[in-house]
Amino acid sequence: MRRFHATAGKRAASTRVSSGAHGWSVGGRTGVRRGRGALQETKVLKLIYHEGYDLNLGAHVFPSQKFRLIRERLLSEGHEFQEPEPASDEDLLLVHGRGWITRLKQGTLHEAELQRLEIPWSQRMADAFCLAAGGSTLAARYALREGAAMNIGGGFHHAYPNHGEGFCAIHDVAVAIRKLQRERLIERAIVIDVDVHQGNGTAAIFASDPSVFTLSIHQLHNYPQYKPPSDIDVDLEDGVGDEEYLERLEEAVEMALGRFDPQLLMYVAGADPYKEDQLGGLALTIEGLMDRDRLVFGIARRRGIPICVTLAGGYARRVEDTVTIQANTARCLAEK
Repeated sequence: MRRFHATAGKRAASTRVSSGAHGWSVGGRTGVRRGRGALQETKVLKLIYHEGYDLNLGAHVFPSQKFRLIRERLLSEGHEFQEPEPASDEDLLLVHGRGWITRLKQGTLHEAELQRLEIPWSQRMADAFCLAAGGSTLAARYALREGAAMNIGGGFHHAYPNHGEGFCAIHDVAVAIRKLQRERLIERAIVIDVDVHQGNGTAAIFASDPSVFTLSIHQLHNYPQYKPPSDIDVDLEDGVGDEEYLERLEEAVEMALGRFDPQLLMYVAGADPYKEDQLGGLALTIEGLMDRDRLVFGIARRRGIPICVTLAGGYARRVEDTVTIQANTARCLAEK
């Protein structure tokens, strides 16, 4: 079994080292409880959604219409939908620089900034990112109150304080954490990022912050080229499938929660580890992705940690597959 590379956490050097050197070494196989085909008792979830989440990108590899399609898929399942307000400038400034926010909102981004962002500017695009940040904040509030909630949007983990990257302009997850910390609703949070791409913006924003623990499991040889160290980075080789992925994810999550006691788990639930994803190179099945979600949610529930889900990436050749994967994440979250 391949081992993972890890950083040694908040109180040690923030360098990625080979397992078995000066970082953590984890070996052996662990059992993964499978939920395939099993009937599960479910609860009503708070699902956060706004029609303005669609960035209206047209013919683009990022299918931003998926947010609407996921909502439509879940409408008949009895959950409660809530509409967020956009995050205020005051809230955005908890994470981002004023110049970046101003240029994003006014449409005065430099050409180099747009190239790095990889999506065209429009007022609707700028508004969508502010709505997503408001939505993740609202979902986090409901998670603290009810144990679990989900934003049918967000997860824009490549955004940095003063620039955007990889379809991400505002780091909604960081805004939500900082807002709840400012209101003294939480002190400590963990971000568990299962998108196929490393959460570089997350790692950079929280690099020197002992109150937020960051874990990213991702394809090593994929975007972003430079990966600032998270507290735990699980670097996967190309083509990893369900079994190895689930073993290494379980090891990493148990290790993180053995060292850190969060009051909130922010789960960045990318659909792009899927074997048919256009921007990914892993080989997970739709069933394996459900096992992934159930694994993380089960560990958090046993520890009494509230769970807030955001969506992140998903670029399957058939957009219906991305919709299925991320609707399934909501179904797994609703299981008791």
